[in-house]
Amino acid sequence: MNQSEHATARQSAEEYVRSARRIVAFTGAGISAESGIPTYRDAENSLWSKYEPDKLATIDAFMSNSTLYWRFFQDVRYQAIKRARPNAAHLALAAMERAGRLQAVITQNIDGLHQAAGSREVIELHGNTRTIRCLACQAEYGMDEIFEQLKYELPPACLRCGGRLKPAVVFFGEELPGDAMERAAKLANACDLLIAVGSSLVVYPAAAIPTAAKRNGARLIIVNRTATPYDDLADAVLRESAGEVLPPLARAAGIR
Repeated sequence: MNQSEHATARQSAEEYVRSARRIVAFTGAGISAESGIPTYRDAENSLWSKYEPDKLATIDAFMSNSTLYWRFFQDVRYQAIKRARPNAAHLALAAMERAGRLQAVITQNIDGLHQAAGSREVIELHGNTRTIRCLACQAEYGMDEIFEQLKYELPPACLRCGGRLKPAVVFFGEELPGDAMERAAKLANACDLLIAVGSSLVVYPAAAIPTAAKRNGARLIIVNRTATPYDDLADAVLRESAGEVLPPLARAAGIR
C-alpha cells in the first residue's frame, strides 16, 4: 500500500466512524503486542516460534502434564502480563465506549488490558489468565496468589480440596464459552461498523465474528500490521500499529 492509498484508507475509516451508530471492536494479539505481550504467531519473537503449542496450549497436553504449562506461566506468561500496561489503542477504545460511540469490545486476548484501560463491556472469547479455577470444586483464585504458590508447589493444587487448578483460558481442543459467543454474535449481527484490530483473523470460530458483521450489512475496518485473509472483504484496511490508528478514529468519533 503506497502513501496515497494509505491516506485514502485512513480518510475512509474516519468517515465510517463518524457516520456509524452501532460500533463494535474486535481485538486480537496485535493490540496487546504494543503493550509488550508477545503475539502467538506472525512475528520473529512470537510465542509459538519459541515454544511448542501442542505441548502448552492444548487441553490434552494440560490434562496429561500440567507442569509444563505452569512452568511457562511462572517464567513467561505471568511476568509479561504483570509488566504490561494499556496502550493508546486500548485507551482510545475505552474512551469511545464512555462517550457512547462504542457498544463493546469483543476480544481474543486473555490479558485483561481492555478492562485495565477502562472498557466495561468486554467479551472475552478465549477466557482470561486473571482467574485460576479448581476443576473439582470450582474454587477461584487470582493469578498473583497462584504465582506465589508456584514457588513451593508445581503444579499447584487447590487449597480447598487439593484438586487440579486450571487457568480460565480456552485451550486448543476446548469449546469457546457459549454465552460469550452468543453475545458476540448478537453484537456483530446488529452493528453497522466493526473495527477489527490486531487480529490475524485465522483462529476460528472467533475469526468468524468480523465476517458475520459484514454479511449482515456492517462496514468492516481492519487494522493490522500484516495482511489477513479478509482484507479484500474490508471497506478499509490500515496496515499500521493500533496505537497510531485508534486515537485518530476516536477523534473522528467526536472524542477529544
